[in-house]
Amino acid sequence: MEPASGQESGFAHVPGLAQALSRLSRQETLPDGRLRPCLPLAVAEELALSLRLPLAQVEIAALELGIAPERYLRNFDTYTLAEQALLLASSVALVGLGGLGGYVLELLARAGVGGVTAADGDEFAPSNLNRQLYCTSRSLGGFKAAAAAARVERVNPAVVFTPVAAFLDEANMARLLGGAQLCIDALGGLTDRPALARAAGAAGIPLLTAAVAGQGGYVATVLPGQPSPADFFGPEASAPAENTLGTPGPAVCAASAILAGEALNILCGRAPALAGSMLLFDLSRMSFETVRL
Repeated sequence: MEPASGQESGFAHVPGLAQALSRLSRQETLPDGRLRPCLPLAVAEELALSLRLPLAQVEIAALELGIAPERYLRNFDTYTLAEQALLLASSVALVGLGGLGGYVLELLARAGVGGVTAADGDEFAPSNLNRQLYCTSRSLGGFKAAAAAARVERVNPAVVFTPVAAFLDEANMARLLGGAQLCIDALGGLTDRPALARAAGAAGIPLLTAAVAGQGGYVATVLPGQPSPADFFGPEASAPAENTLGTPGPAVCAASAILAGEALNILCGRAPALAGSMLLFDLSRMSFETVRL
């Protein structure tokens, strides 16, 4: 876990912050016995409050000094300190906060993605309880965007989460994508996906898209100018397979995990593994294959 020396944010140079971080960090023993400088979670929150700084700035400053925020300590060796700082400085647009979107948002927030703007105009119904993370007996009837905002605040207050409780037309999709480094398509059904693919292409950012039906589904990464799965939708777009096969939780979680993993790799500056490709999975046969679009 090398210091994030390549970062340009300079948060470590905020007066008094670097000295406080160095003084208040501690040595933490990793599971393999290695020692790593660590910033305790409570200390990070107290510093942010006392210096009137966003929590993410304090955490980025620690990373710049080679100190791992305790919250992200178990990301070691998967994401370097420099990559963790990139995640905290990154921005994502997410469309859909139901089955796919809820789990994706949870994983991004826990990983430390610093900014997420997410849209969904739907409300929770009892039929969402089988698969949607933020749907509970208490949230039934409430807006998914509001439940997501409350959850992110509890999970990771360093994340700047902007909820949009609305269904988007193509023009509003374009506005939502402004300033984002990538877009994640977590829409239900197929009808609105072509418009989102066009908006992402026009914004010049990668689109990560997934769909689930029964125990199977797909995940794809669409770079600007490349074909999208939405390009191949036929008349069945108005009656997607999920309407007849259902959407059980395990397949939704599988697709969401792959979406989040690909998103985090891209935000870390790595090449997208699914660029121009679509990963197809079927949990009933435990089969996974990748095809070119």
